[in-house]
Amino acid sequence: MTPEPEISVVIPVYNEEAILFASVAELREKLRDLGLPFEIVLAENGSRDGTLAIAADLEGRFPEVRHFSVGEPNYGRALKQAILGARGAYVLCDEIDLCDVDFHRRALELLLAGEAELVVGSKVLAGARDQRPLARHLATLVISLLLRVLVGFRGTDTHGLKAFRRDALLGTARRCVVDKDLFASELVVRAQREGKRVVEIPVRVIEKRRPAIQLFRRVPRVLRDLLRLFVAIRLRP
Repeated sequence: MTPEPEISVVIPVYNEEAILFASVAELREKLRDLGLPFEIVLAENGSRDGTLAIAADLEGRFPEVRHFSVGEPNYGRALKQAILGARGAYVLCDEIDLCDVDFHRRALELLLAGEAELVVGSKVLAGARDQRPLARHLATLVISLLLRVLVGFRGTDTHGLKAFRRDALLGTARRCVVDKDLFASELVVRAQREGKRVVEIPVRVIEKRRPAIQLFRRVPRVLRDLLRLFVAIRLRP
């Protein structure tokens, strides 16, 4: 019988048939080195390839893997549902093209020591190594600037790798109203505004494949969601 997980690694996946099986199999092996029971939750969202079938196959092969589908391309909704359904005391938000167990290890040290309730992996903090294309690096800087101006964000990055105590952030996740690209940003901003202990640590980012959704196609949607987030945070806190 698989023990109840202490760690839940939640990963939204969209059109990832090329790397999904190998990435999850490798991540499963590396997570064993952490020495704590874990689960991997794959949150499929609207894939048009074989991602959902591969996720089901992974669940059938490995007792630590679970999957579900939200049925539409919606990263934020998939991530939120995965967080709300996670069983571990510590939730690690990962990306299938990263699977950064070094971040998991460093973040868990802070959480277990009581030095943080939410740890954010920053791609632009001093000491980080962001090896993504320049346009994506600049997009992170611009989004963080807009979040600081519009909703009072205090930090350098909101999207990507995170780890938190589930009991401390579960209510915060439930209160988030923006989905798609900016759910993760709202989670961090709300955690700060609620007085949670939020700590950033630098990460190294080397992606295994090109982004599933092109950056410039996302711009109009991100701008709309920034307006929604402004209303939710500033006008209806």
